[in-house]
Amino acid sequence: MYKVTLLAVSLLAAAGSVDAADLDQLQELGQDEFRKVSEDLGSALSYKALTPAEPMGTTGFDIGMEVTATRLESPETFELAMSGDDNFDTLPIAKLHAHKGLPFGIDVGASYATVPSTNIKLLGAEIRYALLEGGIATPAVAVRATYSTLQGVDQLDLNTRGLELTVSKGLTMATPYAGIGQVWVTSTPENVTGAESVRLEEEDFSQSKAFVGMNFNLGLMNFLVEADKTGDATTYGAKLGFRF
Repeated sequence: MYKVTLLAVSLLAAAGSVDAADLDQLQELGQDEFRKVSEDLGSALSYKALTPAEPMGTTGFDIGMEVTATRLESPETFELAMSGDDNFDTLPIAKLHAHKGLPFGIDVGASYATVPSTNIKLLGAEIRYALLEGGIATPAVAVRATYSTLQGVDQLDLNTRGLELTVSKGLTMATPYAGIGQVWVTSTPENVTGAESVRLEEEDFSQSKAFVGMNFNLGLMNFLVEADKTGDATTYGAKLGFRF
C-alpha cells in the first residue's frame, strides 16, 4: 500500500512540473488517425469508479488516491498527436477521488485526474443507486451513471458518458466485484491549424465496458485493484482509500 501511495503522490507531483509532451499536434492527423486517438482517449479517460456496489450509507465518506495505466491500441498514432519525444505505449493517470453516501441507497462521487508531464487533465463525476444493498447471503447490485470531461487541451473537446451495472459480494476482509456497461464518447477538434487539405470532423461513438476488481477492507483504510476493458484498450488500476 505504501508503494501505491508513493506512486500516486509522485505522479501528482510530476503533473505540476513543466509539460514535457502536450496533446497539441492534431493537425498532423487525418480523420482515421483522429478516430484512433479518440478511441484510445475514450478508453483511458472514461470514468472509472474503482469501488464495489455496496452503498456507503448517509454517514459514509471515502477519499482515495488512484493510479491507472491504459495500454493504448494505437500508440504510434497517439504519438503523432503529442509534442515531445515521450513514448506512449501506456497512458498513466494519477487521480484524486471522493465518494459520499446519501440516503435511499444513493452514492455520489467526483474525481480530478492528470496525465503527468502533459497538458491532459480530467474531471469526472458519478451517481450510483443500489438496487440491492447486499447482505450475508445476498450480493449488492448497483447502477451507475458517469461523466468525464477533458481539460487543459486547447485542440480537443472530449467528454464521455457512461452507464454501468455492478455486482459485488462482501466477504470477511475482501469484496470482489464485477460489472459491465457502455460508454459514449464525443471528441471534437478545436483550434486545429495546419495543412489546409486536412479538416478534422467530430467523432461520436460508443464503447462497451467490462471490469473486475477486489477491494480489501483495512479498518478506516481500503486497498483496491481493478482491471477494466473499455473498447479495445485495457486499463489496470490501484486505489488506496480512507473511509470514515
